[in-house]
Amino acid sequence: MRVIGLMSGTSCDAIDAAAADLEIEGDTVVLTPLGALEHAFPGGLRRDLLAALPPSPTTMAAVCRLDTLLGQALAAAADRADRELCRGRAELVVSHGQTVYHWTEDGRVRGTLQLGQPAWIAERTGRTVVSDLRPRDVAAGGQGAPLVSALDVMWLRGRPGTPVALNLGGIANITVADGGRGPLAYDTGPANVLLDEAVRELTGGRADHDADGALAAAGTVCRPLLERLLAEPYYARPAPRTTGRELFNAAYLRTALSGFGHLPPEDVLATLTELTARTVADAVRAAGGTEVIASGGGTRNPVLLARLARALGGVPVRVSDELGLPSGAKEAYAFALLGFLTARGVPGTVPACTGARHARVLGSITPGRRGPLPPPAGGGAGPVRLRVSRTGPPRDS
Repeated sequence: MRVIGLMSGTSCDAIDAAAADLEIEGDTVVLTPLGALEHAFPGGLRRDLLAALPPSPTTMAAVCRLDTLLGQALAAAADRADRELCRGRAELVVSHGQTVYHWTEDGRVRGTLQLGQPAWIAERTGRTVVSDLRPRDVAAGGQGAPLVSALDVMWLRGRPGTPVALNLGGIANITVADGGRGPLAYDTGPANVLLDEAVRELTGGRADHDADGALAAAGTVCRPLLERLLAEPYYARPAPRTTGRELFNAAYLRTALSGFGHLPPEDVLATLTELTARTVADAVRAAGGTEVIASGGGTRNPVLLARLARALGGVPVRVSDELGLPSGAKEAYAFALLGFLTARGVPGTVPACTGARHARVLGSITPGRRGPLPPPAGGGAGPVRLRVSRTGPPRDS
């Protein structure tokens, strides 16, 4: 099945689209990447989205408008990916949408909301759409995250030692594939989200990220600020745990910086980069990780990767490209896999990673113009492994 996965993460920087051929061979899903692209948000959509995210107040009118405009933007990204990556032969689109709120109380996730109305995708592309993947896991008692753990566990199964998959998006999360103690996954804390907020705050909006970590490289870590940041209670909570902009946002950063007078922007960025490196390294060491396989936008920040490598000591850090999955599009490929499993009637969660009572088939299905997908084949256990094939361009059939 030829599948397009769409992902817009906590950083809200663009829509990632990835296309893949997916098929099941025995107990293994074979994923052949067909390419990926980044699709910019149109006009002022990103600005309006960021303005509506926690802790900012919003209105139902704004939510409706964002749901529609995000749906249309996702539809444009899917249509482009179909034409440019699939030669017009995509069979399924899987849309994560844009998380705008993750409702947590006392360590428990009670609800989650992703915007980006899938009807716009189905109408524009004619393809069936799987969307709204997180709520079913939440309804089953899970955190609804990190859902990429399903790909990680299947992909890294059988790899020697205790491999740890790391995603450096707005929020950092890890998946510990096994290591003899069973799989484990959780959000370790902020990755890019506080860095981006700091750049916006400290430059008066003239920039929105620390390109190549240049500002952090020119700064010095402020140890008192780092200790204040590390005292955040979230880091002491047991796994599985999940977080987002509901906690780590511009207001959080302003509170953390209060009382420090005028810190040079470079020192603030250096300290926040060290915070991510330290919290990730602490999580990897606690899991007994023997290697880290990193992906996400943070892998484009050489200063962050260097600080992480230093914090990890002798634990090697490599990017997922080395294993066949492009680091910038790995989450989009993960959602392509999850939607494919849904279309086949196969659960797409690992309860040990999300905290759910049972594995569940994820998402809602919006039929395309060609009608719904054929019913899944019944019987037999679902696949437990993932093999990334590198056979090249899309097939013609």
